Amino acid sequence: MKIKSGSIRTGFLASVLFFSLITGFIPQSFGQSRNDYIKVSSGVQYQLIGTYDTQKLNDVFRKDLENFLLTSKVGSKAYNDSFPAATYPVKLYRVQYNSVIPELSNRPVVASGLIAIPENGSDSMPLLMYQHGTTFSRTEAPSFPENSMETKIMVSRFASQGYIVVCADYFGKGTSDLPDSYLVLNSTQQACVDMLFAAKSILTAKKIKPVSLFLAGWSQGGWATLVFLQKLESLGINVTAAATASAPADGLVMYDRWFNNYQPIDAVYLPGCITLQIQAQEYYHQQTGLTALAIRPEYLQASIDFYNSKIDWTTFRKLTKDKLQDYLKPEFLASGNTCESPYWQVLEKSQAYRWRSHTPMYNYYGGSDEVVPVVIAKLPETFHKVLGCGPTTAVYAGDKADHRATFIYSVIHEKSWFDQFLKK
Repeated sequence: MKIKSGSIRTGFLASVLFFSLITGFIPQSFGQSRNDYIKVSSGVQYQLIGTYDTQKLNDVFRKDLENFLLTSKVGSKAYNDSFPAATYPVKLYRVQYNSVIPELSNRPVVASGLIAIPENGSDSMPLLMYQHGTTFSRTEAPSFPENSMETKIMVSRFASQGYIVVCADYFGKGTSDLPDSYLVLNSTQQACVDMLFAAKSILTAKKIKPVSLFLAGWSQGGWATLVFLQKLESLGINVTAAATASAPADGLVMYDRWFNNYQPIDAVYLPGCITLQIQAQEYYHQQTGLTALAIRPEYLQASIDFYNSKIDWTTFRKLTKDKLQDYLKPEFLASGNTCESPYWQVLEKSQAYRWRSHTPMYNYYGGSDEVVPVVIAKLPETFHKVLGCGPTTAVYAGDKADHRATFIYSVIHEKSWFDQFLKK
């Protein structure tokens, strides 16, 4: 049977409209290609990828939050009525911008990210730059918001209430073709700084002025927020306030604890995190052979395939072990006794709290966090008190707060804290 092309077009439009009505996500205008970018100055371009209407934004907390907390000890019912209804629809834009890789002699790269702008008719709004947590796939990143629940949560909590939300994907995530730069210090700082400048150039083109700059991040993103803040302060760029949740402020101490002091609470996905970190360090710091030095030979190919996105997390877990003590070589684990090898030296330099900070900061932590031990999350507060700087405050999310519950607790409370600075 011959089908007219016009019929296909009509059927497609009907399907898209039905999808929009059901989900509240309004895709980019039908007449414009999904690949059409609007170019602005300095190698920055952006494209409209859709709009979240208020129903879609409200459903993030009414429906989607339950799935996000399925693996948490604290279910979504604990947060009933904790989130206000969305005030504004939000337009979401994927951004591509020029950057460089500091660890590789400033090799030029094209990175990606997201900017979410409330449709409130205002020409001045506060700007929140959010650093995302660990993900095990390339497109589970802010510039693909439908794949990133934490991005949807931040957009729904902040952008729907009048904040511009900006997120960098990090090198190796989003549209980037690089290997994952997981916990690589200078590249993380560079990606975030250049994404901030890219977002500001887009806002200038749209005649919107950011009135304040806030930072926030969870897990890996908590660490990224700390090192990003350190970089911004060194550049003389003022940050109004910053907040982290479950931030691994000292990778050396945390990894040594994971490697050599196993606790029943430890997350089963820690081997996945370590796989990304080891191979990112091998690539970006050019420590050839590090992966083979660290991982038992029977799991080596699975680890390489996982890092290169050839297999997903579920497959990786089936092919490996849940305990780091069974996954890593004994001699590599033992290298944590002195922490003198090149592997540990890089981790030592990637600590994220030993500087004299002057930005008001909250560090949220939970008593049942299966990833970041309490003592690690509290290091910034302790160290900054010794130096007499800050103010930096550790905020307890509760005895039952695990990794994801600590994030949700922070999202609820940091918005109210940030708002206080706007009132001043």
